[in-house]
Amino acid sequence: MLGAYPVRLTQFEGPLDLLLHLIKKHQLNIYDIPIALVTRQYLDYLEVMQDLDLDIAGEFLVMAATLIHIKSRMLLPRPDPAQEDPEEDPREALVRRLLEHQKFKAAAELLHDREIQRSAQWGRPDGSVADVVGDPPEPEVEVDLFSLMAAFRQVIERAKQRPQIYMPAEYMSLEVRIETLIAKLSETDALGFEDLFADVQTKPGIVVTFLALLEMIRLKLVRVYQQGNFGPIRVYKRAKVQGAPDFHP
Repeated sequence: MLGAYPVRLTQFEGPLDLLLHLIKKHQLNIYDIPIALVTRQYLDYLEVMQDLDLDIAGEFLVMAATLIHIKSRMLLPRPDPAQEDPEEDPREALVRRLLEHQKFKAAAELLHDREIQRSAQWGRPDGSVADVVGDPPEPEVEVDLFSLMAAFRQVIERAKQRPQIYMPAEYMSLEVRIETLIAKLSETDALGFEDLFADVQTKPGIVVTFLALLEMIRLKLVRVYQQGNFGPIRVYKRAKVQGAPDFHP
């Protein structure tokens, strides 16, 4: 299909970000992580990455092995807490890493927010948002990669439920798909995430559309926002940003 696609978005760096996303999504206690649930969800995301032929760094696989190891240790009989040297909870080292990463991530997001406030090129008129999402709009937050992947997975699952109809092979290049999506966005203020896939029927077409969206984000051609936490995702075409890489079909 496509070669490995190196994804590096502003709000996405590695496996610890994915774990924090899962903890937030399921409203879990970071000090008492249900390791079986988190491991299952984490592996589901890795499966989506593999379906997309994304460039899965070794650190993601190492974390998968770590979670499976912790899960296996959690299944063993617990040692007597009264013993002189009680064994450390196998989750404690992971929790410490998550808390440290969360601290640095929060600091980076604070700096990012201040940069947005200082830079007019990142601004978006409130009136336009109100026209699109209704009155009064819920606060919109910038979407991270994992939320996009979760929405993409739902699109794939719905596609599987459609009646199976034989169709000739559907092929489109990433460049052509980007041009098509830009043309769609030029006709309206914004598109819902699922609207991006309305004209494709096969899994390859759905995958190329999603990769095209990721590339458009990287090239700063679009802005992707979510209405509230885990709410509907909308894609906005943005004006040319100074310093943004050029797109050449």
